[in-house]
Amino acid sequence: MTEIDETLVFRQIGEEGFARLVRAFYAQVPDDDVLGPMYPADDLEGAEERLRDFLVGRFGGPPRYIERRGHPRLRMRHAPYPIDQRARDRWVQLMTRALDEARLPAESDRILRAFFEATATFMMNR
Repeated sequence: MTEIDETLVFRQIGEEGFARLVRAFYAQVPDDDVLGPMYPADDLEGAEERLRDFLVGRFGGPPRYIERRGHPRLRMRHAPYPIDQRARDRWVQLMTRALDEARLPAESDRILRAFFEATATFMMNR
């Protein structure tokens, strides 16, 4: 098995690619019957910024998320939200649509899809 250079993603798509992806994801959230209620309407912009900053840092860009919020502690930060199989699958569905819309380079797209699938499963807490 070959090692994946995840910093390739940031080098290929940069800030703008992550911004497009995350914007496409959050455009779907407010009207979604499963995920919409988990996101406070008055903090969607903040949620978008946090996810974008997390992904940028995770895939080789500036570590803004960690500088502002510390270690991601994803499971702890998401513990208040009921993430069951249905919520996990819906999150992946919306992110898959966002990836399709963002039209990122094939290698970055492949790496991100695998990361989102695995991380969404890891986040399940119900």
